[in-house]
Amino acid sequence: MYGKKVKLRILFLIVLVLTIALTVFFVLNSLKENVVYFLSPSEVKILSEIKKDKIRVGGMVKKNSININNDQIIFVITDFKNDINVSYAGLVPNLFQENKGVVAEGFLQDRNYFKAVKILAKHDENYMPPELNKKIEE
Repeated sequence: MYGKKVKLRILFLIVLVLTIALTVFFVLNSLKENVVYFLSPSEVKILSEIKKDKIRVGGMVKKNSININNDQIIFVITDFKNDINVSYAGLVPNLFQENKGVVAEGFLQDRNYFKAVKILAKHDENYMPPELNKKIEE
């Protein structure tokens, strides 16, 4: 019924659509693991149940809340409505300071306590590395 050219075109279109669908699937699947989504302390307070999965909690480091004991850092993340206590053992980024944005990745112990395994410091859109800032000033 269909000629040889038409069958080849249909086959080519089917292969093309399947290739594009697989590519989109793999890209979206890899993005799901790498995109940084985080919960605010207010969102943590209203969770229906405490999951044992690794999550991210973000907000501002509360002023006068950083306490360093031996190899552990204890601080408070706030969204100016609710707070959550965070403990972390390890090195923190250079941008980690009071009144600055932070995202902590780890495990929720309860609605008020978070055990972090990684700290990601956030900066605003005006941030410039000190080395670059010195060169511009010169």
